[in-house]
Amino acid sequence: MAIGDIIVGIDIGTSKVSTVVGEVNNFNQIEIICSTKAKCAGMKKSKIVNEEEVAAAIVKTIHEAEEEANLKINSAYVTIPGKYTTIVQNSILKELKEKYAGISAKDVSAAIGQVRDINIPDGKTLIDIVPDKFELDDGKIVSDPVGSLSSHFTLSAQIILAEKTYIRQLYMIFKKAGIEIDGIVPSTLAERNLILDANELNDNVMILNIGAGNTEIGVFEGSSFIYTDTIPLGGDSITRDISLVLEITEEEADRLKKQYGLALKSFIDNDNDIILNTNTGDSKDTSQRTIKSSYLIEIIEARIEEIFSLVNKNIMREGIKPRINNVILTGQGITNISKSDVAGKIVLNIPVKMATGRLISTIKPSYRTSYALLRYVASRPFAKTVASSIDSKTEESFFKNILSRIKEFFYS
Repeated sequence: MAIGDIIVGIDIGTSKVSTVVGEVNNFNQIEIICSTKAKCAGMKKSKIVNEEEVAAAIVKTIHEAEEEANLKINSAYVTIPGKYTTIVQNSILKELKEKYAGISAKDVSAAIGQVRDINIPDGKTLIDIVPDKFELDDGKIVSDPVGSLSSHFTLSAQIILAEKTYIRQLYMIFKKAGIEIDGIVPSTLAERNLILDANELNDNVMILNIGAGNTEIGVFEGSSFIYTDTIPLGGDSITRDISLVLEITEEEADRLKKQYGLALKSFIDNDNDIILNTNTGDSKDTSQRTIKSSYLIEIIEARIEEIFSLVNKNIMREGIKPRINNVILTGQGITNISKSDVAGKIVLNIPVKMATGRLISTIKPSYRTSYALLRYVASRPFAKTVASSIDSKTEESFFKNILSRIKEFFYS
């Protein structure tokens, strides 16, 4: 990346679309220019069910960002749910002509071009290449081999594939919104450097991001991205359970969830009475009803247990559970529910903790994934360019021909 580069990141969630615009400052860090969001019900259980609604939400956030930042945004990066992606581990050996000439950036680019040469299954397409580590001829492992003296090196990388049908939907949506796609990144891969602290970055961890409608799974062995998937349950599932069981509106259910949020009934201090103010049942009785707080927490506990149980079945089925040392919990759907980490540990039988990454508390929850996307893109090693296509909103720029813009692939 270069100082002054402007990057736009868009996250399409089950309840909203959020957009963050950032600029690379003099310290090579992302400085937020603006952040916008719009409600959106165009995605259900990580499936796009209404392309027009998603496109309209993107247009709204882009328009508001343009007005706030006084920029014309032509392109953006976007996240993708884990369920649509497949990670392929690959490595290649790169022989060098002259050991003492030093490994060049051209050698690295050539190696990345080779490592992406895999058999891609029907229905899949390549969306990203993540260079992981380089091993020199003396066995030394480095993250950047440029300048090292070696007769050869081995590049290990993760090749990220995605389902063509979902990618086609994304491109149609962004075409309707009048925005080009710069790149597509799995959400947990983008979030890793934001959510994890320094020690966790070198550990074998599973990130669980429990959002409104989905739970995103991301498993990392040190810097290696080994697995991702999506469970179609989240915080809204808990709200709906409370609403249905207690026969109250979802608005009241959400308020009670936040007010009495507790993941385990065994941690109740006082089993207080709760007065219910709404009634959605068949009864015409509109008088107030009273329940015990333990009854409410039983409903919350049951759904949280189910979410963790589904995650447990998922990682056991994939055979990766024994490789996970710690679970890092984050997401708007769970962070307001006390003892969620304890509930997770009971079900998963793996240490679970709430995310404590240094930057996570500085970013509003609504924009964390979009901001994490910007940080991921800005830190991409060996990329020729990462900037999104931006024009200043000046009279002169409107008369420029910006309809055609050749985007380089990350490592082309």
